[in-house]
Amino acid sequence: EVQLQASGGGLVQPGGSLRLSCVASGFTFGSADMSWVRQAPGKDPEWVSSIYSYGTITYHDSVEGRFTISRDNAKNTLYLQMDSLKPEDTGVYLCYAYLYGVEYWGKGTQVTVSS
Repeated sequence: EVQLQASGGGLVQPGGSLRLSCVASGFTFGSADMSWVRQAPGKDPEWVSSIYSYGTITYHDSVEGRFTISRDNAKNTLYLQMDSLKPEDTGVYLCYAYLYGVEYWGKGTQVTVSS
């Protein structure tokens, strides 16, 4: 059974930092392209960042320079370091895997940026 479990969310003040983790199981993590997606209340899901199995990394313009995606294939874990957080970063953050034409979605973790 494929599982993706995100954690690390919480309430943080503007300018603060959080580190999200997503632990994967049930598939060959190192071969998968991994991404973070977020959904703010009342809005469509928004792609945040991706790290491909061969190492290429991409970011949404709104988080470029503030967020850092990484992965530890030995631990089957995806990370998202979020710095200089803004209120507009608020939302549920979900991790997503793409492997051999199949999509896998995990449960999200809530991030709230507010003073």
